[in-house]
Amino acid sequence: MKNMSAWAIRHPIMPIVLFMVLTFVGIVSFIRLPINLSPDVSFPLVSVSVSQPGAAPSEIETQITQKIEGAVRSVSGVRTISSRASEGFSSTMVEFQIGTPIDRALNDVRDAVSKVRTDLPDGVDEPQVTRIDVEGGAIAYYAVVTTERSPEQLSWYVDNTVSKRLLAIPGVAQASRGGGFTREIRVNLDPARMQALGITATEVNQQLRTLNLNAPGGRAQVGGGEQAIRVLGSASTALELANTQIRLGNGTNVRLQDIAEVRDDVGEQRQLTRLNGRVATTFGVFKARGSSDVTVLDRVEEEIDKLLKESPDLKITRVFTTVENTRESYQAALTAMIEGSILAVLVVFIFLRDWRATAISALAIPLSAIPTFAFMYAMDFTLNSMSMLALSLVAGVLVDDAIVEIENIVRHMRMGKTGYQAALDAADEIGLAVVATSATIIAVFAPVGFMGGFVGQYFKQFGLTVAAAVFFSLLVARLITPLIAAYTLRPHDEIRSADGPMMNSYLDVLRWGLQHRWTTIAGGTAFFIISVLLLVALPKSLIPPRDFSASQITIELPPGVRLEQTAAVSAQVRDLVAAQPEVTDVIESIGGDEVRTANLYVSLVSHKDRDLTQHEWEEKVRPSFAAIPDARINFAGGDAAGGGRPLTLYLTSDDPVKLETAARAAVEAMRKLPELRDARISGDLERPEVIVEPRLDLAAELGVSVAAISQTIRIATLGDLPQNAAKFSLSDRQVPIRVSLLETSRQDLATLENLPVRTSSGGTVPLKAVAEIRFGEGPSVVRRYNQSRRVVIDSELNGVEIGPALAKVKALPEIKNLPEGVNLVEVGQAEFIKDVFTNFTLAIGAGVLLVFAVLVLLFARVFQPITILSALPLSVGGAAIALMLFGKPFSMPVVIGFLMLMGIVGKNSILLVDFAIEEMRAGKTRTEALIEAGHKRARPIIMTTVAMVAGMLPVALAVVGGEFRAPMGIAVIGGLITSTVLTLVIVPAVFSVIDDLEGWVTPRVSRLLNSSEAS
Repeated sequence: MKNMSAWAIRHPIMPIVLFMVLTFVGIVSFIRLPINLSPDVSFPLVSVSVSQPGAAPSEIETQITQKIEGAVRSVSGVRTISSRASEGFSSTMVEFQIGTPIDRALNDVRDAVSKVRTDLPDGVDEPQVTRIDVEGGAIAYYAVVTTERSPEQLSWYVDNTVSKRLLAIPGVAQASRGGGFTREIRVNLDPARMQALGITATEVNQQLRTLNLNAPGGRAQVGGGEQAIRVLGSASTALELANTQIRLGNGTNVRLQDIAEVRDDVGEQRQLTRLNGRVATTFGVFKARGSSDVTVLDRVEEEIDKLLKESPDLKITRVFTTVENTRESYQAALTAMIEGSILAVLVVFIFLRDWRATAISALAIPLSAIPTFAFMYAMDFTLNSMSMLALSLVAGVLVDDAIVEIENIVRHMRMGKTGYQAALDAADEIGLAVVATSATIIAVFAPVGFMGGFVGQYFKQFGLTVAAAVFFSLLVARLITPLIAAYTLRPHDEIRSADGPMMNSYLDVLRWGLQHRWTTIAGGTAFFIISVLLLVALPKSLIPPRDFSASQITIELPPGVRLEQTAAVSAQVRDLVAAQPEVTDVIESIGGDEVRTANLYVSLVSHKDRDLTQHEWEEKVRPSFAAIPDARINFAGGDAAGGGRPLTLYLTSDDPVKLETAARAAVEAMRKLPELRDARISGDLERPEVIVEPRLDLAAELGVSVAAISQTIRIATLGDLPQNAAKFSLSDRQVPIRVSLLETSRQDLATLENLPVRTSSGGTVPLKAVAEIRFGEGPSVVRRYNQSRRVVIDSELNGVEIGPALAKVKALPEIKNLPEGVNLVEVGQAEFIKDVFTNFTLAIGAGVLLVFAVLVLLFARVFQPITILSALPLSVGGAAIALMLFGKPFSMPVVIGFLMLMGIVGKNSILLVDFAIEEMRAGKTRTEALIEAGHKRARPIIMTTVAMVAGMLPVALAVVGGEFRAPMGIAVIGGLITSTVLTLVIVPAVFSVIDDLEGWVTPRVSRLLNSSEAS
């Protein structure tokens, strides 16, 4: 590697062809790389969903959820199991260890669930086992309005035409409708007529299933040919269905319309979508993993334009998208990289005052960055916030090795050599130092690409992209830079050497530092200790709140409210939000699985057109929610991991009473902390219920089973299970036939009491004859975690970062001394903070060890690499001071910045140490060699540092995406400045001490080894 430059200068064709090929492949790869907001993270999650319409959460928990949990617990690789039992629905989320093949995990869970399928109650839907894609969210939402179609026709158009057309687009994984209506044939039973005729709702439903049916009839051979036989019993219209004859228990028949109202209608509305206060039908577009956000949205927009031309009566409006933010983030990262490169090159020109030398140095940036795109394409990376951030940060680093090479070549030309000879001598002279500086950066960032857990998946592209870019910059510096310099550089009057007052002052300080080396080292140690104290004093955070120009508001009302009441509260919140000048559109998604919840999606004007950031706007609006009574209203997402509130904790236990008591005590204590606001137990409120308790003695005497009572009530109030319901056949689909009581009848408890139930003798009795009906309460939702009941405690932060607030909460006696059997589980930001800092600490530790190993191999000495590593602590103080000056917390981007510093601050030490060792080998004393090293290397050290600082200025001053990038750039710039200034003085002093130590240890180790060999 050391003599590569001489070979390249003498054989220029091969290096030039190599980089022409790499550049071409890189350009093609760049064009083909998908553009996304974030890296694709393969998070092994499997969901198990089971529905049993009408079942209470308590029964769902014991009869379904616990059995599912027990089955999947035995599957290998399971990390956590989270379950939620709500009315009629059980959802179990199985999270596997990172690295578990998701297809294997899916099959294992499916096999485990199938083993307990027979243990589940009769009448449940078939368990749905699916993999969860954590990218999840829709990349765009559209609202559809029309003046010529009914709401049901519009909904079917979205379900049938729009979805089919969009799903045919490469990269679209799902197109889902929100709001609108689903067509149903409604059979609304008259309870009085049913009671008078002695027929039950269950019997009506069963007869319709067997009568209203098109079925196969076999095969016939009539008239010498072969014919298929079809049995066509399905009604073609609702009127025809109403004339269906229903058999009564006494053997007579009645028409269906005599006991029920039959209508071609829509399903019961439990969800409502509104756009800016007007009822609307919406649909969301979800992209497939690995596809480009930008490309997919462009294709969707093209297809929607075609749909609008085909259906002039429709108006389809895009009301929300994440892709514009992705575009802005991508453009900002690309701009930061280009601006950083220009600034770095400008610094080179200011120092060298030679346009040829500057152009040669500048060439290193595209020749390093473009082949990196080929590496990214080969690794299935994307152009996302992390990979582009990596290229933005290394813009100054890519030119670093080239600067060192060019500066040394220019220095040799000042000695009177030709460009060709100077390139030959200078490039090989500094070859080891250039290889060492690049190898240290690669050694630091390569471990980031192999970190474990979710954090490792997220930062893999960042670490490996930096490592690849630096590797290509090393190849450029060793092959292309000296080659071009040898054939193009020309000496001229401006290339001259003269020590100015700054250099003379520095050399005086260096001599003093070498004469008082222990004082110098003590000063550096004191600076490091102060740096650590400053770092500890910085508030801790996970990810700074980012501005997406969109907010989500969650609304939760007490159990028992109806959809209309939730819609009214949602309208109040919408009015409050829409009155803000920063708001453009508000989509309300009301109801769904639970009609007491709603989500508002608020689109804001571009960050360029408002004075407040998204986070500041949310803090301004939040207090106004307090004016709406009996509603929990919060902003979701933002700085909260997973879309919840910023501080979220779980308490788990097998004892529900003890768990509730501990949770209430913890919340009361948390409410007294000034760092928190609105601490509470989230969800799990009691809901009103109508409880039916069978009179078992009378029921047994009449031959009425509990299952028959349950089925009668469920079908009368909800209708049958979807898989058991009768169907109305159309040419393009089957419409479900829902048999249930009139909605007005369901509002009267007396009607429910008089529902007819079939006895074993063939007659019917009213429900109240075999059961007691009363009002009661029960849990609205039962949440479980790792097979134990869980309670969610969450809170907003009151102007502080998550780190200090979490520390205060964990120090509370009510949290530290939880009752026996009650456990604390950190989730959300609390969990991710621990994961992030643990993994990055390991990565930094591994990086430092790798750097040490690389330096030992390159220098063939054990002790002097310690001198080089002594520069690392000198960067901590500058980073901490810079963060304090700009009011930035110690967060994930800052940790990445420290990682960057670990890789690049050792460069200065390597340049000094390498030159000093060469000078000592040439016969100079140690002091003379160190002074000469400072004299000859101070210029390239300062030049490369200023170039790197200039290259990172656009990152530190970023507006778009600056919430994440700016703290990182600030930390790196601050660390670079202090480490460079102090390295020039402290590292020579450390070198002298380490050299003495090496001189004392080496002969003794040699004697010990020789005596061992002799014996």
